[in-house]
Amino acid sequence: MNTSETSEIKAQLLHRHARLQEFIVEERKTPELIRLLHDVESALERLNDGTYGLCDICHSAIEPEYIRAEPLVKVCLAHLSEEQQKSIEMDLQLASEIQSMLLPTQDVRIAGWELSYHYEPVGPVSGDYCDLVTSNTPDSRAYFFFGDVSGKGVAASLLVSHLHAMFRSLLSSELPLHKLVERANRLFCESTLATNFATLVAGSVSAQGDVEICNAGHCYPLVVKGGQIRSIESTGMPLGTFFNAEYHSRKLQLSRGDVLFLYTDGLTETRNPLDEEYSEAQLSALVTREASRPPRALIDICIEDLTRFRSNSARVDDLTIMVLRKAD
Repeated sequence: MNTSETSEIKAQLLHRHARLQEFIVEERKTPELIRLLHDVESALERLNDGTYGLCDICHSAIEPEYIRAEPLVKVCLAHLSEEQQKSIEMDLQLASEIQSMLLPTQDVRIAGWELSYHYEPVGPVSGDYCDLVTSNTPDSRAYFFFGDVSGKGVAASLLVSHLHAMFRSLLSSELPLHKLVERANRLFCESTLATNFATLVAGSVSAQGDVEICNAGHCYPLVVKGGQIRSIESTGMPLGTFFNAEYHSRKLQLSRGDVLFLYTDGLTETRNPLDEEYSEAQLSALVTREASRPPRALIDICIEDLTRFRSNSARVDDLTIMVLRKAD
């Protein structure tokens, strides 16, 4: 485990320890609370002496994803009891189903736009964030949210669910887009650990072709307009970085056939057997060449090109792509 992950886990354990001490007053001093407090103190001791994250049975490193999900764990997955293994499998299956239910409808036509996305977790759950929300505004504006949270596995999926609920709730405030992101950033800072952050693209489109984008430290979205491609640079820091961060949005006017292409770094940072990155340059060339295709077809050919590039290299990160194409 790297220093950042160790610091994050230590912060979680210290927070748990403080909360448990609050609960353990004379009238609530139950054996279960005492046991939990002892487990947390034991984990903190292992962090201090350098044995944290090692299996008590085989002394090998415990799987990082398992530690992120349960910081008090003392044995690796291979040495859990059969009952414990089945319990974890059921929890992961349930988490995967819940996360799938939060995804927007596939292949839709909305507010004069065609939209498709590809969502491919590297494990049972994902740290990628993808959502689409319609509104009742006079210009039939639709909002999209797309990003990537820090960490992986169950812990990251919980942050994704947090962002999903937060933005859907904030939309009712009818704030300007950049103010919406500023409010979300403050809430994210207040409700997560200091080591948590999320890159994000928040945007809206109208039936008239008006596009507004706020890029909070995410991979640069690509815009193909009139056959020419450009990228939308960041207009602010990732969410969770600074409480009082300010954000700005960019406005575009797109016409029929123009394309907006969003992606997570699981695309451009994919490596082949020669340890070469797929790269933004290669992606831009492909999107420019194939931009006349419908969104689903454009995504499919991108995935085919990526698979060919990766060859037999293993996938190591979640991959999500969203394409919006002006239809009318």
